[in-house]
Amino acid sequence: KMSWRPQYRSSKFRNVYGKVANREHCFDGIPITKNVHDNHFCAVNARFLAIVTESAGGGSFLVIPLEQTGRIEPNYPKVCGHQGNVLDIKWNPFIDNIIASCSEDTSVRIWEIPEGGLKRNMTEALLELYGHSRRVGLVEWHPTTNNILFSAGYDYKVLIWNLDVGEPVKMIDCHSDVILCMSFNTDGSLLTTTCKDKKLRVIEPRSGRVLQEANCKNHRVNRVVFLGNMKRLLTTGVSRWNTRQIALWDQEDLSMPLIEEEIDGLSGLLFPFYDADTHMLYLAGKGDGNIRYYEISTEKPFLSYLMEFRSPAPQKGLGVMPKHGLDVSACEVFRFYKLVTLKGLIEPISMIVPRRSDSYQEDIYPMTPGTEPALTPDEWLGGINRDPVLMSLKEGYKKSSKMVFKAPIKEKKSVVVNGIDLLENVPPRTENELLRMFFRQQDEIRRLKEELAQKDIRIRQLQLELKNLRNSPKN
Repeated sequence: KMSWRPQYRSSKFRNVYGKVANREHCFDGIPITKNVHDNHFCAVNARFLAIVTESAGGGSFLVIPLEQTGRIEPNYPKVCGHQGNVLDIKWNPFIDNIIASCSEDTSVRIWEIPEGGLKRNMTEALLELYGHSRRVGLVEWHPTTNNILFSAGYDYKVLIWNLDVGEPVKMIDCHSDVILCMSFNTDGSLLTTTCKDKKLRVIEPRSGRVLQEANCKNHRVNRVVFLGNMKRLLTTGVSRWNTRQIALWDQEDLSMPLIEEEIDGLSGLLFPFYDADTHMLYLAGKGDGNIRYYEISTEKPFLSYLMEFRSPAPQKGLGVMPKHGLDVSACEVFRFYKLVTLKGLIEPISMIVPRRSDSYQEDIYPMTPGTEPALTPDEWLGGINRDPVLMSLKEGYKKSSKMVFKAPIKEKKSVVVNGIDLLENVPPRTENELLRMFFRQQDEIRRLKEELAQKDIRIRQLQLELKNLRNSPKN
């Protein structure tokens, strides 16, 4: 007996709505970078907001304490140690004041932000990591292990850095073009990448072995995200008709996508964001003003459209607040920080589940990955996998991590990974690289000349002292 009623899915997230913060709770007067690299140029955690800025000569980014909203002064101090444009920034998930940045100057740097934010320009990094021969476009922290950082460069390599020793410990060298995106599964035992060579790969990061590979001829992949523990991947890309689309894949069989869905005919890149706690997927287009959101399930139809947040101002990128930084009293389940380049504005957008009750809503806030790492670098490199250490947002809310970052003491020496010396003189491939190398050598020559002059003066002083000793009358 067939029912006349249409198929109807009940969902507690059906009425989620986006709420833009009042103007006084936005960040205004920020010279957001005009770089066209397809990144967010923004990173946020429970204490700070970091934004890559437009700057002449070298690269810089701002770090603003979250409570310091409103207009930012033009001479506000910056983090400005890079010699080239900053392409990506990411906060350490376990230590609130440690941030990694990567740049066109081929380096990855680790910075320690003082309590209460910057009082003057910061030029000295805790760690400077050199291993890539070309500019570095992406950095990503390991989700469960402290002090393990991944970086992807335009030399088509992914380096895994152990920050306890300040060295690259592994190199993943299976890509034949520029890596566009990296994403980890929940325990960090698998890494998935999208690449300009139109391939989607699932990689075992410690061995660098490619476990699965999809050749995306019809669906040119741009971005990829692991869907928590569902053993699924979601990619955004472009169809052969140049329409934007999303595809859902089984991570153990990438021969065909489970579903492909066309979104629209616009040209901007689609950024996917997945919230494993609510099984919600957010899609935001670069240059659009809207954010669509869906609910993902393990049964067909897999993807259920919920609603769309609309706004007239186009977004250049979006930062996402970690779960422990959300306002649970307002039933906030996700928060974006939207970069509006034309106005030099950062707008917080809260995704809220409408509920009348003021009490803690257990059903929309399950236990979530907290601020404690599950593994040390040596354990993870030794082959151990562990799920993240979970916290409750009811009690553990606002509990800050006790971890402290200690930078290793390093001497300059060759960096050998997989039998290849990464710092061997790599010939520059572009005019910019040549200029950068030239200026670096000029600095080195200037430093050596100063050292030499100091030593000359010291030698003369010692000679005079020796002369005086010889000429002094014997007692």
